[in-house]
Amino acid sequence: MDKLEYTALGQTVHHCVLPNGLNIYVDVRPEYNKQFAFFATRYGGMDLRFRGEEGEWLDTPAGVAHFLEHKTFDTEDGNALQQMAANGVDPNAFTTASMTGYFFDGVQNFEDNLRILLSFVSVPWYTQESVDKEQGIIAQEIRMCEDDPNDEAYYCLLEAMYVNHPVQNRVAGTVESISHITADTLYQCHRTFYRPGNMVLCAAGNIDPQRVADIAQEVLTKRQTSTTPTDRGQPEPSRVREKLTRRTMAVSMPLMALGIKGTPAKKGEGLRQRLVAELTCDVLFSPSAPLYNRLYEQGLLNSSFGSFYSAGPDYALLMAEGESRDPERVRDEVLKEAARLAAEGIDRELWDRLKKAAYGAMVRRLNSMEDTCIELAEAHFNEEEYLSFPQVFQSIESTDGEALLREWCTEERIALAIIAPEE
Repeated sequence: MDKLEYTALGQTVHHCVLPNGLNIYVDVRPEYNKQFAFFATRYGGMDLRFRGEEGEWLDTPAGVAHFLEHKTFDTEDGNALQQMAANGVDPNAFTTASMTGYFFDGVQNFEDNLRILLSFVSVPWYTQESVDKEQGIIAQEIRMCEDDPNDEAYYCLLEAMYVNHPVQNRVAGTVESISHITADTLYQCHRTFYRPGNMVLCAAGNIDPQRVADIAQEVLTKRQTSTTPTDRGQPEPSRVREKLTRRTMAVSMPLMALGIKGTPAKKGEGLRQRLVAELTCDVLFSPSAPLYNRLYEQGLLNSSFGSFYSAGPDYALLMAEGESRDPERVRDEVLKEAARLAAEGIDRELWDRLKKAAYGAMVRRLNSMEDTCIELAEAHFNEEEYLSFPQVFQSIESTDGEALLREWCTEERIALAIIAPEE
């Protein structure tokens, strides 16, 4: 295996590509008692249209990736969750807009559990009876999310922001969309996306990198595979679909989600854009920001308010959410402050302080094997190196944040979703 050296962090990651196309990354930590493994596919809630095995374009219902995550734990011999739990580890999985990942952590039986993980993820087993049963379970989960004001604000905002891009679709789908999922649908999507060339395996702990590669080569198919072409619709305009969307729910105070539609990063520049965007988000919305403190003192925001940057294939956005008695005024104040900062410049002392805090937080996150493995996987899918972030931080200046504000923070790029109290 190759060694990827990151001297600024004192980190070494072992990497190899198997003949079947699977990329493997291993972060050896001899001082740790626990081990962690993460097996992920480049397939998420927004991947609804893709090229099939015969070269034809196929359309699938919203929610298949999430449904597949639930059913992948089923095996002909029982349930892999129970098998791994009995073997001394804690397994789980998640689905995002662009990725599905399966993982476990524990202090014993790492190699046995790695075999189980690779086996149940790569060998599908579904019956129509079990799919029908799961539809009822996931439908309940969807209804619970629809009753959650925070979830509703988030997806209402995405629907308002995006005209064509499928990121606006709910990862779990809708009760109606999942009713069209069959066992054949799951088998078809598994064959298409759950192949080694479209996946990545990341592991960390006191483990032997070569043993990880040997086990993967032993369990998985030997046939060479590649990534899967997907179609995300017509090109997305820079403007939002709707500037304001509103609905009522059982909330005591209006809940707002404010979105700023960004420009997707160019290939190889995703990590840099992420760091600039996160810092710019802090300049606008963190408790250290003048705007946040002014709105807080005026009673327009409270401690529930938070913000983040989100990005994936062909999309990027800044989002701020929380309770406010006057969401539209908050939006207007954000636009004013962004214009002021773009014209007058970001306070250099504030920028440097936020930059040091952000860098320290990323270094501290390396203590988590789970966070590190997931970041390595996401970076791999984006064709970047996550652990190069120290060098990227050095190249970032406040002028980068000002340029982002000038380009992104315009009236046509901002949308507001409001969940108002019922009358």
